[in-house]
Amino acid sequence: MRARPNVDVVLVDAGGSNLGSVRCALRRLGVEAEVSADAGRIRAATHVILPGVGAAAPGMARLRESGLDRLIPTLTQPVLGVCLGMQLLFEASEEGDTACLGVIPARVRRFDGAAPRVPQMGWNRLRIERDDPLLAELAQPAYAYFVHSYAAPVGPWTLASADYGGAFSAMVRRRNFVGMQFHPERSAAPGARLLANFLREPAAVRAGATGT
Repeated sequence: MRARPNVDVVLVDAGGSNLGSVRCALRRLGVEAEVSADAGRIRAATHVILPGVGAAAPGMARLRESGLDRLIPTLTQPVLGVCLGMQLLFEASEEGDTACLGVIPARVRRFDGAAPRVPQMGWNRLRIERDDPLLAELAQPAYAYFVHSYAAPVGPWTLASADYGGAFSAMVRRRNFVGMQFHPERSAAPGARLLANFLREPAAVRAGATGT
């Protein structure tokens, strides 16, 4: 499984501790990704990945310090948010009552008392909600590895959901922005397939792309 040739991938340096593991997962697909917080370098990339592990408020503070909170929502190439990076694509997070990037018009909330325990840490099944090129050739059933205490609601942006005391968005899309709440770099073959599919997304926004 290899990415399509001639991709130029930048990992946004927002202080996420999973930068190294995502970079290694991309290397296994034949892609050497650069880590950068430089706006010009990020804007020039064909594909941008926003990783993240930690809390919403420090993550957004790091983006604001470098002006990337203004840049990222304007990007027109494929953008992937991973774990906290996906949550930051939303309008706001209940975690620290944090204003986020505002790409997806919904609020991320903490798991409630129906969840078996918080955080969710381990494998969970992905339930496909609608067709999308990002899900191409994903074998079913597909399981992914999650580590999180906050989750995004299911809505028109949801490509795949998972259940943990109730349904939440496991994968999302709005225009050229996609997100994975789980860690694809730790999700074995399904994660590798999803990363490869992301890297095959055309570098410009697709006409008629799914999402709202």
